Amino acid sequence: MATDAAACATRLRTAVDEAAPRLVALSEDEAIRRPAPGKWSPVEVIGHLIDSASNNHQRFVRAQDQNDLVFAGYAQDDWVARQQYQSAPWQELVLLWQLYNRQLARVMSATPREVRERVHHRHNLHQVAFHTVPEDHTTTLDYFMHDYVDHLEHHLAQVLG
Repeated sequence: MATDAAACATRLRTAVDEAAPRLVALSEDEAIRRPAPGKWSPVEVIGHLIDSASNNHQRFVRAQDQNDLVFAGYAQDDWVARQQYQSAPWQELVLLWQLYNRQLARVMSATPREVRERVHHRHNLHQVAFHTVPEDHTTTLDYFMHDYVDHLEHHLAQVLG
């Protein structure tokens, strides 16, 4: 079922703008504390969400000129480790994450309805989506945009409870 682009963008902006003050209220010690061995700390989770924003920004823009929804994936654990988010300044990462997602909300709002709702038979959302879509099912960019927000909200709940 298709939805209004403004609604998805508003949902993203609201999630980000409500979470940002709560995130910056965490101390540096709280931000780097891992909940368990092998689990990401809050700073690594936000770093991962920056990587997600970066990858999905390109996907959302490129999808407007593609006849499919096939996108490159990325090794999220490797990206988090290689960028050394664990030692990055917490306040800077939160601000970068917030501003990047405001830009993504603008991209969502600017994407024409016919592009968002165009049905795609060829996709790899069975590999790159948070809520995967079976390879033999059709999907839309609109679905993928909402899936992005679901993913973001999932990780915010991990950090903020």
